[in-house]
Amino acid sequence: MPEDMDTDPQPLSHGCEDQWTWNRRDRSPEVRLYGTAFRTAHFHPNWSSGTAGVRGKRVLNNGRYFWELNISQRIFGTSMMFGIGTRKARLHADAFTNLLGEDEHGWGLSHKGLLWHGGRWYHYTKPFRENEATTIGILFDGIAGTLTYYKDGKNLGVAFKGLNEVREPLYPIICSTAAKTEMTLASMRRDFVNLQDRCRAEIVKRIKSKADLDDLHVPPRIKSYLSEAMMDPVQPFLPVNKYVMNVLNSV
Repeated sequence: MPEDMDTDPQPLSHGCEDQWTWNRRDRSPEVRLYGTAFRTAHFHPNWSSGTAGVRGKRVLNNGRYFWELNISQRIFGTSMMFGIGTRKARLHADAFTNLLGEDEHGWGLSHKGLLWHGGRWYHYTKPFRENEATTIGILFDGIAGTLTYYKDGKNLGVAFKGLNEVREPLYPIICSTAAKTEMTLASMRRDFVNLQDRCRAEIVKRIKSKADLDDLHVPPRIKSYLSEAMMDPVQPFLPVNKYVMNVLNSV
């Protein structure tokens, strides 16, 4: 196997699966969400005249989290970005720009291999090959205060430091200037907070639904604690899903 094809062990393998998705109420109007639990973001379904983004629901501060993004083969344009930001980070611009990291509220990597924060860019890795699907992994370590990227399983090194000093809530964010591009949440893992958290994760793995949880003979407070680690099954809005599928079929 060529050296540049070597992969590193998946981060947080000692942790547990995480459960979060993109926020339907915190996105650009040029982002459509669909698929299982709305984990697929479709950017600029018709044509693009600017930059569109969406924020994730997971609050990252003080924890360790890892998530992967499956990027469709339509990789091109001014900027496709992956990273984190506060609620003050913009999610829409009527211009082609590096939106994530344009100011102090965001930290992002563009498909051109550049890191952005505070309106400044830095060389980080080789530009992505255009029109070739790839998988981007993002490791947030709120204890060490670092953000690390992976590309197709290979560790690219620490990208940002000092994130443990950020007092505002931080969230995953993705954005794109390119029309009809897609990013899908794939593997998601997190570290355990304590022994109680580890025990909850083991129990939740054996619970198939909220109905199974209701059948457990445990106090209501424990049921409530267990339910916090379970994602409610959601179905896409059919009109949105049909609209997106029609767009995809026309490509």
